[in-house]
Amino acid sequence: MRRCSGILACALAIPVLLGSAGGAAALEKIIYLLPAPVELTAFGPWVLAKELGYYAKAGYDVQFQVARGGVDVAKQVGVGNAPIGGALGDTSIIVRANGVPVRAVALMGGGSFTVVVGRTDRGIHKVADLKGKTIGVLSYQDTTFYALLGMLASVGLTKNDADIQAVGPAAITSLVIAGKADACACVPDWEIMVEDGVKDGTVAMPANQYFPAMSQAIVASDNEIAQQPNLIRAVVQATVAGMKAIMDDPAAATKAYAKAMPSWQGKEALLQRIFENFVKRSYVGQRVPGEMDEARLAKLQEFYVKEKLIEHATPVADLYTNQFIAK
Repeated sequence: MRRCSGILACALAIPVLLGSAGGAAALEKIIYLLPAPVELTAFGPWVLAKELGYYAKAGYDVQFQVARGGVDVAKQVGVGNAPIGGALGDTSIIVRANGVPVRAVALMGGGSFTVVVGRTDRGIHKVADLKGKTIGVLSYQDTTFYALLGMLASVGLTKNDADIQAVGPAAITSLVIAGKADACACVPDWEIMVEDGVKDGTVAMPANQYFPAMSQAIVASDNEIAQQPNLIRAVVQATVAGMKAIMDDPAAATKAYAKAMPSWQGKEALLQRIFENFVKRSYVGQRVPGEMDEARLAKLQEFYVKEKLIEHATPVADLYTNQFIAK
């Protein structure tokens, strides 16, 4: 058994025995902290890594627990309440500047997680058209909001040039569909929902085409990286394999995911479209699956410092490591 820290981690760090009486294999239970409920399709790679047995093959019984967003995940991972967690590619920039010793150990694709979706009947066809428009975001602390600011800055606009409203996850798509907002800083699954709901037409503007926004990431603490490198490597490579399962065969991934998440049974056509959009928007563009692009990360941090979203820069080498991805 690995040593655990934190009450929650220790409570779950008990091996479970699988197999027959003649030969049992021990799987180590570990917590994987997610920034939002695992039922969201954005966590398809994680669900598939479990459903397809990738975690088990590596020797781990991964238990998903939900935190209050990616920054909270990083803070809890940083103090040892869980060995590993999910966030976004820029999360280490935000928390490391505040003394939280975590770094990204894998980046889930070379695209971005943020895509601004606008109603074309409101005159939105490009980023500059967002001037004066009402735009929904999850919150003013969410990475999608920061990505929106970066997109606006790329065309000479600021947050004061639009009516940006923090509306929360329940309303962000429905307000655009109902016409109460002109656009939203969304993610790939929500893009599909807005596209289907707005019959007068939409335009999708992926953040990474204007700004070095990033996709989802896996984060771990400096201590865990030093003390449990085999655990980090196993979970990283299994999760990246879940992403590759979607990239390689979205139809097969859809079937496996619907088996793991029965609420999607009967809605496989929509689910496959969502997965294909994640491939298009987020998962593409990496030389090696899971690899962090240091130059892109540095450019992103420069923007955060310039916009005073963080007080000071951190050495870029302290924000990530590529040592755990399969080369």
